[in-house]
Amino acid sequence: MTTFDNANPALVPAVLTPEEQQAVWFLGALIRIRTGGASTDGRLAVLEHTGPRGYGSPVHLHKADEETFLILEGSVRVDVGGRALSAGPGTVAFLPRQLPHAFVVTSHDARFLTLHTPSGFDEFTLAAGAPADPPFEVPPAELPPDPAALAEIAGSYGIEILGPPPLPA
Repeated sequence: MTTFDNANPALVPAVLTPEEQQAVWFLGALIRIRTGGASTDGRLAVLEHTGPRGYGSPVHLHKADEETFLILEGSVRVDVGGRALSAGPGTVAFLPRQLPHAFVVTSHDARFLTLHTPSGFDEFTLAAGAPADPPFEVPPAELPPDPAALAEIAGSYGIEILGPPPLPA
């Protein structure tokens, strides 16, 4: 990371090369943490998700952070407020904190960003995922995560899991 001399952490920019960014296998997908709380003084996390059809999250809510999705490739269904909303390339979905939601990849595969303000979700993925190293070709053979263990880890990061993940239609 390029460092800057500044006594005020709120005024220190973060510039991270791809080699400095972390990556994990999480719930069957590759997540690249493009920037996280450690480099943004806890104000922002940007994660890039690359996952196959069926990759998704359990129904959950974030107690402290807003989550914004930006779909880059493929299609993702965002379930929120009792509605299932289809999101294709270029679609942005802003989900305020405390709002139950889930997502699922409905195309063959998808690539999208999630932005979390403030950060924290980045630390959750590191705690619950398995480290990934280039060339990111084959995920490790992993069992589906134990829902109780995932809920416990999530809870320690201000995320409440409310139900199972949605299925792609």
